[in-house]
Amino acid sequence: MNRLAHATSPYLRQHRDNPVNWWQWGADAFAEAAATDRPVLLSVGYSACHWCHVMAHESFEDPATAEIMNRLFVNVKVDREERPDVDAIYMDAVQALTGRGGWPLTVFCTPDGEPFFGGTYWPREPFQRLLAAVDDAWRNKRGDLSQNVEALVEVVSRTARVEPSTGGDPAPLLRGALESVHRAFDPEWGGFGGAPKFPSTFALDVALRAHVERGDGATSEIVLTSLDAMASGGMWDHIGGGFSRYSVDERWLVPHFEKMLYDQALLLRVYLHAWQVMGHRRHLGVVEEIIGYVLDEMTHPLGGFWSAEDADSLDAHGHSEEGAFYTWTPAEIRACLAGEADRALQWWDITEIGNFEGRSIPNRLATRGGVERPDDIELLRRRLHEVRALRPRPGLDDKVLTEWNAMFLVSLCEAAAATGSTRWRDAAVRNGEFLVAHLRGSDGRWFRSWQAEPTPTASHSALAHDLAHVVDAMTRLHELTGEHRWLEIAVETADELVEHHWDPERLGFFTVADDAERLIARQKDLMDNATPSANSAAAIALLRIAALTGRGDLRDRALGTLRLLEAVVASAPTAFGNAMAAFHMLATGIIEVVVPGENPPMLGEIRSRWRPNMVLTHGAARTGPLWEGREPGKAYVCREGACLLPATDPATLADQLRQSCFGG
Repeated sequence: MNRLAHATSPYLRQHRDNPVNWWQWGADAFAEAAATDRPVLLSVGYSACHWCHVMAHESFEDPATAEIMNRLFVNVKVDREERPDVDAIYMDAVQALTGRGGWPLTVFCTPDGEPFFGGTYWPREPFQRLLAAVDDAWRNKRGDLSQNVEALVEVVSRTARVEPSTGGDPAPLLRGALESVHRAFDPEWGGFGGAPKFPSTFALDVALRAHVERGDGATSEIVLTSLDAMASGGMWDHIGGGFSRYSVDERWLVPHFEKMLYDQALLLRVYLHAWQVMGHRRHLGVVEEIIGYVLDEMTHPLGGFWSAEDADSLDAHGHSEEGAFYTWTPAEIRACLAGEADRALQWWDITEIGNFEGRSIPNRLATRGGVERPDDIELLRRRLHEVRALRPRPGLDDKVLTEWNAMFLVSLCEAAAATGSTRWRDAAVRNGEFLVAHLRGSDGRWFRSWQAEPTPTASHSALAHDLAHVVDAMTRLHELTGEHRWLEIAVETADELVEHHWDPERLGFFTVADDAERLIARQKDLMDNATPSANSAAAIALLRIAALTGRGDLRDRALGTLRLLEAVVASAPTAFGNAMAAFHMLATGIIEVVVPGENPPMLGEIRSRWRPNMVLTHGAARTGPLWEGREPGKAYVCREGACLLPATDPATLADQLRQSCFGG
């Protein structure tokens, strides 16, 4: 019996009609494995994963393969986005076994959940042979498998055993990270390393901070070259906005076409900061179109942001093909634009030969950085966008994840503050209200995932990732709106994070709460990958909220987390790019700015530049160390509670910020 029909995950429900007797992750599945003395076949993927779909079509929809799976194994399907805690454990195991990882993740486990073999994608016939071989080993060589189990359980438990450093000067870490960024930089095409090429927003943030602090031309070149090349290539959707997951080539031309909410959040942030620092209008244009894409195409009517769009969609012949929605032929352009087609063909490099399987991905690589559209091209883009909308759209993963929503909310708050956009401000507030209403329980505890179709709509206890980003997002909402309720929610969430995830022995935060489901290991998320690690996100969020509230206990938790990260960061500085933002904040010191009451001129000055080591509180008077004796009509610039004379006009405030703030 397939048990996925009522799953909360759209990805799991995609598999509800498979002939495989899928179970959801849970105690019942492992009890079945123990009762029948069969291994668990754990299959982990996500909705937008192209190769997950390929393996599903080849194997999980094939009756012969399903019969073998059902006879020999208890088959468990997991959405890695709903359960990154589960995914991380078994991904670590597969990487230890094979030296690489990826999705679909295929792992064979004991009935106790202990991994003993695994890999990623297998074509149908090799997969069938593998199933038989694993079954033979389980029945006839179980003693040999136990050695694998012991070694792999040891591997997946290692993050919990990292001992913190004694704490030291962050300057050497920051220098090492910047040197690594310079070494990895591709001066021709931007970005870092070769193909496949990922956005590496954390490395760009390291470079941009160095440029702001030192006026370093080399680091500004890293940022400009990378941002212009990414926005000119096919990874950027020139017709509809938004970035694909990564580029399969070094030129950013051919993307892996899936679009993830977290990529929009992180790329929005770095383009926004670059515009604030360097002032190039083209970067603001990218910001506007990322936000437009998410608000128009990826937002639930109640205000939550959906997770992803697939790489695959139906082509004109009804076949599912990667990139079918996004690519064009000259004939299709001429059918849309008639006599104006030649202008569009030239602008977006759409040719008869094509650049992707006989079709063309719109791009501007021939004129890198030339992404600002003149009026006539913008009119053509809108017409192409209208026609493209009639095509079968890629599959939508319409679950709302607390972590990713909070990440995008942080970026949206920053953009709304920097530009003064009321539409963006309203969308940010609406999203914050959605998260509180739908992903926070009546007991104040947070959930990880929400989806409109199943009951209950909210599910899975929040992880440290979720809570850390919520703390930051609610703090940013306070900075944007001046409403203290958001800061109160941020503090309550920070307290939940500390109470249920903090490790008092070795410091830092465990991924799962102390009262959550027990997995075979209680890990700590330390490395920054496609998204910030839970611990680096927590360090940043707690440093900022501690500065706003005077909560020394929260600052101590942030400093303890940085001690834990410091113990591992030197081994691979580029794998801890977001942590570097926290170390940099510690090195430069946090500046607290207080603006009592309503004072648009003062707020305008504060928001006129990217000041990454500044926190802001404003609005109605409240209790707390920063608010004692504050008078409306003035602005106060402080460092760790020691304040300059109050500023009474924007010019004086600007001068104080220049003296006090990194990037001021």
